[in-house]
This record gives sequence, structure tokens and C-alpha cells, in this order.
Amino acid sequence: MVLSQPTTPNPIQSLAPPASDADRMIFGRILALAAADPERTMVQALALAKDDLAELAARHAPQFTDAVAALADGEECGEDAIEEADLRAFLVEHGATGADEERWLATILARRSLEPNHLWQDMGFHDRGELNTMFRLHFPALVAMNSGDMKWKKFFYRQLCEREGLMLCKSPNCEVCDDVEVCFGEEAGDPLSTLSRLARGA
Repeated sequence: MVLSQPTTPNPIQSLAPPASDADRMIFGRILALAAADPERTMVQALALAKDDLAELAARHAPQFTDAVAALADGEECGEDAIEEADLRAFLVEHGATGADEERWLATILARRSLEPNHLWQDMGFHDRGELNTMFRLHFPALVAMNSGDMKWKKFFYRQLCEREGLMLCKSPNCEVCDDVEVCFGEEAGDPLSTLSRLARGA
């Protein structure tokens, strides 16, 4: 009887965690919105280099592998905003496991937080619940810190200001503040992916 030889695992594959349905949703939404950006490439919109985008797509959004492959090699991500590096570091610090996915998301979140809409819209999600799914999966420590469910952009910048010893809020606590609705109000609206389709007449 001939015994089959054990297969040697691919070292690259063994380092990558198995894809989850949640990650397929998360990264599929993000890449879909970035791919539809009429003014910036995916590299510029997400602040991730082509190699990172290729690995991300291979793991979680293979429907975008061709779009990523078509990107120019060595393309620059664009100049950081003043707070972008600090926000990236803050997010990485509070990642669940230190996985590539958290590093990618920290970079994407820091870039997309500069956009003018609700964060869930600027990430390409269909509603705030999908954004919260991402945070619970990859940044549970931040979910615990944001126990009052403050709007995520407000929460980020409040945390960064407190780290620098700056007073961001005009009141000592939220209970006596006139701007509670600004920080904790409803985040309703249409997904940007839907709006982009409507704008193209699709």
C-alpha cells in the first residue's frame, strides 16, 4: 500500500485567518464604494497601498481582485491630514488581535473619517448597524469605551483631544450639555453606494 505524503501548508495561507461572513460584508462594502469614487483611485480613497489592497481583496472580496490589479504600481496614497496618523495609531492600539484586518481598517477609518457624511456612509455601509458590527468584531475595546453610543467621528476626535490634554467639550459632562443631539443623535440617511447609483441613472 502506498501512503500519501502529507501536504505542506502554504506559509502565506497559514498566516491568514479564515474569512468570515462579516468580513466579506465589511470589506466588500468598503471596496465597492472606493471603486465607485469618480475622483480618486482606491489607493487614494482608502490610504492603502496596492499590495495591501490586493491581499485584502484576495482574502475577503475576490470580486475586486481585477480592479485592484489594474491599479498603477507604486501609486502614492496621498498626503495625510494633520490628525490622520494619530487616529491610525489610536485605532491600531485598540484592535482586537493585531491582525492585518485591523491595521487595514485603522488606515481606512482614519482616511474615511475626513469625509463629510456619517461614518457608516463614508465607509460604504448600508446603515450604522453594519458599522457597529465592524467595531464589535475588530475593535471591541472601543465599543466598551463608547458605551454611550456617541457618534463615532465625535468619539474619535474627543479621544484624540483628551490625549493631548485639550478640552473639546464646552460642558463638563454630556448630561448638562446643549449639544447632546450633535454627539448622540440619530444617523439616518441613504447609503452613499445607493446615491452614487442614482446619480449615474442606474
